[in-house]
Amino acid sequence: MTLAAHSFYNPDPAVIVASANAATRKQILQKFHSSSIPASEALGGADAIGKLEASDCRLLFLDGNLPDLETDDVLRMIDARFPGIDVLLLDEAGQPTVPQTWRSSDAQQLFQTVSQWEGARSADEEAQRPLAEMLPGMVGQSPCMSRVHRMARLVAGHDTPVLITGATGTGKELVASAIHQLSPRAEKRMVTINCAAIPEALLEAELFGYTRGAFTGAIQSHLGRIHAAQGGTLFLDEVGEMPPGMQAKLLRFIDRGEIQRLGSSETFRVDARIIAATNVDLSALARQKLFREDLFYRLSVFPIELPPLARRGADVRLLAQHFAQKISGSAGRISAEAMEVLQRHTWPGNVRELQHVIERALILAERGTIQPEHLGLGEVESTGNRLI
Repeated sequence: MTLAAHSFYNPDPAVIVASANAATRKQILQKFHSSSIPASEALGGADAIGKLEASDCRLLFLDGNLPDLETDDVLRMIDARFPGIDVLLLDEAGQPTVPQTWRSSDAQQLFQTVSQWEGARSADEEAQRPLAEMLPGMVGQSPCMSRVHRMARLVAGHDTPVLITGATGTGKELVASAIHQLSPRAEKRMVTINCAAIPEALLEAELFGYTRGAFTGAIQSHLGRIHAAQGGTLFLDEVGEMPPGMQAKLLRFIDRGEIQRLGSSETFRVDARIIAATNVDLSALARQKLFREDLFYRLSVFPIELPPLARRGADVRLLAQHFAQKISGSAGRISAEAMEVLQRHTWPGNVRELQHVIERALILAERGTIQPEHLGLGEVESTGNRLI
């Protein structure tokens, strides 16, 4: 199965380059990143298999000399486990060829597919440009983020529950805030509660409120966060950390639109739009009976997945420039060499890590231009991008 043009828009990488040779990886990845095609890299055979399992890759560039596994063994595993993926084998010069025994019979067709991506991408992006407009407060124009922008704008005008998923530091709260700002509820409040930051014993009181004397220390009545979101949006951050008992109470509110404060038998009708976010796989937790399945389905009516920064290509440059100017204004400058280091980094901490790296680098640069040595990312400029 060759890569279709629409694969370009998948939030996962459409292309993976597996090689221990950094120069080879860079040479191939630059071609795709320059066209904003979602591409990722793997350092060996095992790394490539792991990335294939976690992505929707359609084309793998595989080095013929892997540091950990035999290439033929990797090809057999891919053939058995990932029948929809095509493979191009890299020779010692980094030039791609089709493996002799591979099921894909037409190398020329593969190369034509690759060359056609950019044209297909440009046409599709132009047709969908109004929907891909960036969200308020967010920076990023990569294909996977354009999809996030479109999805958020589509759902903003509805009261449909939204579940935002993604790793820590990818900007889930920013997306929730943007959806609220673009919604008819924008004039009302967006109330945020971090389900992981409040002890279980206090979470119910925080969410639903309590009356005077409801428990020791309740010297006056308190309006809960749900009630405070009346007419607006309730954002439940890290909802996967919510205790089971609270999940049942939240489900009742979502179903009936009613809350009952601690210490009171009186119920109140509350109209609040629900947006939830999590960095864990709620569907897996539901299958393991660690999260209520019925609550999961009610929260995830409209899921939006945020990609890690490593998959966002040229967005690293845009975000780095944005943070530099936001922190230091016109004094926030980044050299071309430092920008190359930033774009090669894998960003396990995502956008939040990038922001902290830029903030620290600006201090070390003493209001001058940020150089590679200010970044603290383990690269030395004078050795020709050699890792230490």
